[in-house]
Amino acid sequence: MKVPFIDLKAQFEALEADIRAAIDRVLAHGQYIMGPEVAEMELALAELTGARHCIAVASGTEALLISLMALGVGPGDEVIVPAFTFAATAEVVLLVGATPVLVDVEPDTANIDVRQVEGVVTDRTRAIIPVALYGQAADMDELNAIAAKRGLCVIEDAAQSFGAEYRGHKSCNLSRIGCTSFFPSKPLGCYGDGGAIFTNDDELATACREIRVHGQSRRYHHTRIGVGGRMDTLQCAIVLAKLKRFEWEIERRIALGQRYNRLLDEAGIRRIVQRSDRNSVFAQYTVIVDGRDRITEILDASGIPTAVHYPGPLNSQPAYSDKAIAGPLPVSEHLASSVLSLPMHPYLDEELQDRIVENLTSAVKKN
Repeated sequence: MKVPFIDLKAQFEALEADIRAAIDRVLAHGQYIMGPEVAEMELALAELTGARHCIAVASGTEALLISLMALGVGPGDEVIVPAFTFAATAEVVLLVGATPVLVDVEPDTANIDVRQVEGVVTDRTRAIIPVALYGQAADMDELNAIAAKRGLCVIEDAAQSFGAEYRGHKSCNLSRIGCTSFFPSKPLGCYGDGGAIFTNDDELATACREIRVHGQSRRYHHTRIGVGGRMDTLQCAIVLAKLKRFEWEIERRIALGQRYNRLLDEAGIRRIVQRSDRNSVFAQYTVIVDGRDRITEILDASGIPTAVHYPGPLNSQPAYSDKAIAGPLPVSEHLASSVLSLPMHPYLDEELQDRIVENLTSAVKKN
């Protein structure tokens, strides 16, 4: 039997009545752009995170882009980002005309190595974008301290960590700006693209709201340069329907992630580590192995899918190799060649999880 990597079908079956009712309500009122569900979702997510403002936008990438635009980051500026992340984190920096400065990550969490950040801050640095990779926040207090001392802004890229906690606070409310994604496979996903920006800064919130509608403060009155960055009403309605089960799903993700930890530790397989002062919502469950290609082949033959997040640090990508500033990145390079993500979702049962671990353990021994 083929094991689903992420089981959106099981989630839909559990929430089908609510999701269909939410879609039907939007079809009935016909306000497909900026309908009432948009503000309703923003209010619900602001309450969930504790942030004063939530601004729904078209995607997680758009959330990062609009945040940089609201801060006025542009040509001549530098933004510090981890080298081991999805391209969007650095992509948005280049889109506003600034330069990404790539730093290495921690070997156990795969999150940005704070010890390296202050050493690359220059007079041109405007922001730091730490990524909450695999569902766990980076060392946000330490990053905020560096930012406060140097007059910078920390933008949390929380595309993978919505619902996670760090030292008693929710992800997306850990710095001046937090951004998340509602891509279908994320911990809280819609059925297309979607994202959100979170902030406690009233002026930034106003700027972000205007930028997402082509820089308009009111219809046809453009106070700044903007983008078409709105999240569709239908997608907001779907997120609202999914929120009814979100707390249970997060609890289930954490329980399954911790069970993976115990089983893999017993098997002696190296994995991404979670710090004791925070949790992870396990957007992916990721191990670190040698001979990854062979292990992937063995698991695939056993009906167990895997994924690689991510197969190359950003400096190895043709689009970024000559546009980003980067020093030696040994940890990012090693992780890129050895990380392997296993099936992970709230509807994974323990029998299947046992099968995954047993097959992985066997594949590692054969390799």
